[in-house]
Formats: sequence, C-alpha cells, structure tokens
Amino acid sequence: GGGGISCVLWDGEVFEKAGVNVSVVSGLLSEEAARQMRSRGKSLKAKDGKLPFCAMGVSSVIHPKNPHVPTMHFNYRYFEIEEADGTKQWWFGGGTDLTPTYLNEEDAVHFHKTLKEACDKHDLKLYPKYKKWCDDYFYIKHRGERRGIGGIFFDDLDSPSKEEVFQFVKSCAKAVVPCYIPIVKRHCHDSFTPEEKLWQQLRRGRYVEFNLVYDRGTKFGLLTPGSRIESILMSLPLTARWEYMHTPPESSKEAEILEVLRNPKDWVH
Repeated sequence: GGGGISCVLWDGEVFEKAGVNVSVVSGLLSEEAARQMRSRGKSLKAKDGKLPFCAMGVSSVIHPKNPHVPTMHFNYRYFEIEEADGTKQWWFGGGTDLTPTYLNEEDAVHFHKTLKEACDKHDLKLYPKYKKWCDDYFYIKHRGERRGIGGIFFDDLDSPSKEEVFQFVKSCAKAVVPCYIPIVKRHCHDSFTPEEKLWQQLRRGRYVEFNLVYDRGTKFGLLTPGSRIESILMSLPLTARWEYMHTPPESSKEAEILEVLRNPKDWVH
C-alpha cells in the first residue's frame, strides 16, 4: 500500500544524475526483510507469520558531472511495525555522507563541521558516535575501503522519545543543503582533464559495488513485494567504469583519496 514520488534529473549542466525519492508505504513485512531486521537484534513477534509495517522517508543521491564536485547522498526515514499483541515498535534512521573523487580538505572539514553543528544542538555525544557508525557502515569489505569520506549515519533510533528523535532527525535533514551546496558552487566550474574524469568513473564503480552488495536500503527495497525497482536503483550513477587491476601511481592525487578511504580521518578536531 501507499507509494511515493521519484524525481530524477540526468545530463544536467552541473549534475550528471541526481534523484530524490519520497516514499510512504505500508503492508506486510516479507520474511526476508524480517530476517534482516532480526539479525540487527530486533525482536519481532509475528501474528500467523504476518508483520504489518509502515515506513516513510526521503532520500537523495547526487552525482555531479565535474570530478572535483563530490557525490552526496542523504536519507532520513521512519519505520513502524505492529506485533502480534498489537504493540508497535518504531524507530528512525538515516544519515548524510560525501563521496569525493579527489580529496579537498577544506570541503571535508566544512561538510563534517556542518553536520556536527546539527548534532551538537541535541547532544555533544551524537556526532562522534554517528560519524564512526557512518565510517563503519559505508565499508566495501571486498575492497578494504570506505565508499567515501563519511558523514553521519544511524539506525534503530527509538529513545529518549519519538518527538525528541524527530527533532534531531529534522536538524540533520536541514543541514543537508548548507553542508553540500557551498561545495558544489565552489567547484562546479573547475577545469578537469580526461584522466580525472576516468578516475571519477572508476570511483563510481565502487559506489555501485557498495549499493548493490551491501546497502541495507537497497536490499530491503528489492525484498519488498511490489516495490518500484527503478526508484530503488535511482542511487546508481548514469555512468561508471571498471578496469582490470587499476592502481594509481604512488603519491598521486588518486592515491591520496585512497589513503583516506582506507584510514578514515577526524575532520573536525
């Protein structure tokens, strides 16, 4: 039941592909999706094998044309499940993260500081906790590197109260534009070489690998009967590339970003 709205732009002057999904859905949780949630420690008591749920969220992925403008993703969502005895479990989840092709320390600091300020309004412990969670979540195990330079990520947030968590999630969502758009404006007219564009395409390949192999939202969507596949795969870039055994030269700009992806940095202290 329910549905949503997807809006996708491609071949723009600044954004090669950008999309926004807003969804409000309800129905019965598939056994595969319930198993995925139980593996995270959720205790879900089904009635006759059925678990009614409702979920809503907004997500966006932006893949810029210029390799000096990073890819950005955010998603904030609410989930509710009705158990066999009629009680309801609810939680919020989401996050915002940045995936640059090339490292720009000023951009990285600006991005993380803006997210930290949003978290600090509610509790000074939140940013370091959710920054680490983000670094751990967006990890491409088979490559031994993160998808990007992180940001914040959290899931299963159900305390201290629904209203307090909602206010925190709203602060995070309102930080998306100020944390990202200044970076876009700073670099969207930068010149770039064919070699830099090639490196962007190879990094996009990593983005695809993470989303199709590890991303929980993608998995949940694909496991939900009747879901719209095009909207679920909206996060994939318009173009990407894989090259056999590609290794950048030592001390190159390409090697510099790889070092940070393998060993996450603290950007705000």
